[in-house]
Amino acid sequence: MAAEILVPAYIGLGSNLDDPAAQLRGALAGLARLPQTRLIARSAMYRNPPMGPSGQPDFVNAVAGLLTTLPATGLMRALRSIEDAHGRRRDGPRWGPRTLDLDLLLYGSLRLETEALILPHPGMAERPFVLIPLLELAPGLRIPGGAMIAALAAAAGGGDLVRLEA
Repeated sequence: MAAEILVPAYIGLGSNLDDPAAQLRGALAGLARLPQTRLIARSAMYRNPPMGPSGQPDFVNAVAGLLTTLPATGLMRALRSIEDAHGRRRDGPRWGPRTLDLDLLLYGSLRLETEALILPHPGMAERPFVLIPLLELAPGLRIPGGAMIAALAAAAGGGDLVRLEA
């Protein structure tokens, strides 16, 4: 019987409601419990202004690194389940306030575009709150079909990120 291949995957975590740092810690615990998956790294948490409607609280963001044998779509379903367990509602404005947002940023070298999932995650190359934590975890990473993470992070700058903890 052939061994299953562990695929590296990176997850963006964000929250701006109901004690955002606690939401992220709970999400990390949920990621660590996923079947066929190992949580191998997590970045520091960063506070930053919201990207989206004004008048909402600042976000707390981080990135987690996983090794998984789950398929990308299965991993995405598992992320949605963790969001739901944290009270995530999907009926508000796009980029509005939320208890938890888990984005599958990268899944190995997979490039995919379906109605349900696009990989690499679209827009991540312009988001310092994704690039800076991802750079912490994988400074030599190349985005599939794209640039080195270090170059993208340098181009995006630090924005208004404030590092909260290691």
